[in-house]
Amino acid sequence: MTGGLLQGLLQAIQPSSLLATGVGCLLGIVAGMIPGMTISAAMIIVLPLTFVLDPSVSIGLFLGLYAGGMLGGSFSAILLNIPGTPSAAATALDGYPLVARGQAGRALGMAVSASFCGGLFSALCLFLIAPRLADLALQFRSADLFSLVFLGLTIICSFASRSWIKGLLSAAIGLAIVTIGQDPVMGTARFTFGDTNLLSGVHFLTALIGLFAIPQLIENLRGIGPGDRGGPRRPGGPGGAVDFGGPGSPGGRNGSSSSDGAAPGAGSIGFRQLLPAIADLRRIRLPVGIGSVVGTFLGILPGAGGPIAAFISYDYAKKTTRRRDRFGRGAVEGVAAPEAANNAVTGGALIPMMTLGIPGDPVTAILIGALLAHGLAPGPLLFVEQADFAYGLMFSFFWANVFNLLIALAGLRLLVKVVAAPRTLLMPAVAILCVVGAWSLRNSLFDVYVMFGFGLLGLAMKWLDMPVVPLLLALVLGRQLEENLRIALTGSQGDVTVFFTSPFSALFLGLSVVSVIWSIAGARRQRAPRPSKSPGQRKP
Repeated sequence: MTGGLLQGLLQAIQPSSLLATGVGCLLGIVAGMIPGMTISAAMIIVLPLTFVLDPSVSIGLFLGLYAGGMLGGSFSAILLNIPGTPSAAATALDGYPLVARGQAGRALGMAVSASFCGGLFSALCLFLIAPRLADLALQFRSADLFSLVFLGLTIICSFASRSWIKGLLSAAIGLAIVTIGQDPVMGTARFTFGDTNLLSGVHFLTALIGLFAIPQLIENLRGIGPGDRGGPRRPGGPGGAVDFGGPGSPGGRNGSSSSDGAAPGAGSIGFRQLLPAIADLRRIRLPVGIGSVVGTFLGILPGAGGPIAAFISYDYAKKTTRRRDRFGRGAVEGVAAPEAANNAVTGGALIPMMTLGIPGDPVTAILIGALLAHGLAPGPLLFVEQADFAYGLMFSFFWANVFNLLIALAGLRLLVKVVAAPRTLLMPAVAILCVVGAWSLRNSLFDVYVMFGFGLLGLAMKWLDMPVVPLLLALVLGRQLEENLRIALTGSQGDVTVFFTSPFSALFLGLSVVSVIWSIAGARRQRAPRPSKSPGQRKP
């Protein structure tokens, strides 16, 4: 263990790894700041470029993108009241009112500081928990691994949508696609229809590009009208910002909103304005602690994700402070708690990904795809066979949080101009990269056609309000699910009780049932009509 730890540290501090991590943080911040550009889409665009890089360099780039994207989403949420990522939605509740009062530097400084603290806390938890959990996972047998993967699928499906039926249907479609190709045990061809291109199955990364990038591109292109230069539009109308009234509105300071979409005075923020005051640091101690703990814990749970962690932390911070009346009107605690939470989620989500091979969100699913592309299988054996790489990943995640802080503080004046980037130039470039990326996987135009096919599937699912995440994770976990099922049944000679006699397997299956029942009960509570009060009834 000590040798792997030292080798991992040496890998993470190599100049190439440090450079890749820093570049990843910069790209992640930029991608997170652009409304409509998700972290997943940014990682998919960069993914084909990493095939020629060393695995340690590639993972440093992806971890920088992951951590930087979470931070970048808060910048557009604070400056424009448009969350760049779903996890930054809670940050806008108090961040934008601070900007409206002319305290943009204070709000951004709080976001950067809280994100750094939350990321460091989750990195520490990753370092302490992951090796121990991997040791426990090494005791799992095939039946236990099947039940564990099944639990991951059911949790994701139950949290992925308001309709658990749509979530399970999406996962079923993904499992059906996984069966295309050669049987993992017998090696016979299945559902290839005589096409040799399908013998190796549908490439996971091709499906990723189609499901995420193509619908996102079409959605952004639909929003570009005649003469539109591509600057992000604020909510409230085709051409104007929302007028909240009073002296707190942006127009109250300078009479109009900026034409390029940037917040008033955002370009004139100095370095000193970003440094938190001592009084603010005292105020955010407890909110940052709450956000860090909640974010790391919910990040470990598959399916919870950043938005849930951010809003729960915001609510807890509001309940534990004496300044509750300030929340929603520009409280620094309301910025610090969700920002610490959504950055802590990143380290928490890496724990099940590394130790169990189960992604906690779409981003970690893409990370698994990147590792598989380099011949590395995440799971408990990663700490045995590639201990240096596993520890190198942990140290790279630490450096990603450090670079996040340095890049945000040093280059914020230039970074805020990204929110006005013209989509008329950005979207065609992204489309070209998607086509080149799909072709470069196996140097085959067939993969490009498959990518567009999955893009149409993603669009159809979006129009039908079906979640794409269960389908994605079924593509990631489906082969493991089938292999462990077949091996367990072969070893028990077809006796299905092997899944219930093993303590670990029985526990995972029980949790799967609980997650599904919980989801069904929650959906029924949402559909249940609330009792209406009679007109003459008054609240005592």
